[in-house]
Amino acid sequence: MRKAQAKKLPVAPDGRYNDVMVSRFINNIMWNGKKSTAINIFYDAIDKVSKLTNEDGYEVWKKALANITPSVEVRSRRIGGATFQIPTEVRPDRKISLSIKWMIRYSRERNGRTMADKLANEIIAASKGEGGAFKKKEDVHRMAEANKAFSHFKV
Repeated sequence: MRKAQAKKLPVAPDGRYNDVMVSRFINNIMWNGKKSTAINIFYDAIDKVSKLTNEDGYEVWKKALANITPSVEVRSRRIGGATFQIPTEVRPDRKISLSIKWMIRYSRERNGRTMADKLANEIIAASKGEGGAFKKKEDVHRMAEANKAFSHFKV
């Protein structure tokens, strides 16, 4: 076990929007270290979103991320031989990473020709409050609500 917790390395902002969140999103899209491919996918998706919605694609993307960001989640805790799902608040950093991962995961599962098309469709759906990633957030919140009775077991 390490003595001190590893320091979080700062992420450099992206080139087009000068935003750290965009860089984190691109890093999560990336497979096998192919960052230029991930960058092209993201920017193509944003361009497609702005073409389809006649709004700023970057703003639609930010709205979509805000829509799928969870505020509570359930954590398993073993108490007296039984495992309880205990609702807990989500840390701010984890909120962002969960929403990014969900959006990319459900984009990959969508039907479409290219990843940019799939991502664009998922961004548009999430900004409207629909789609796989939004449904995942709703399910997580519903699960936390159902297990509210166990909230006194908080860690």
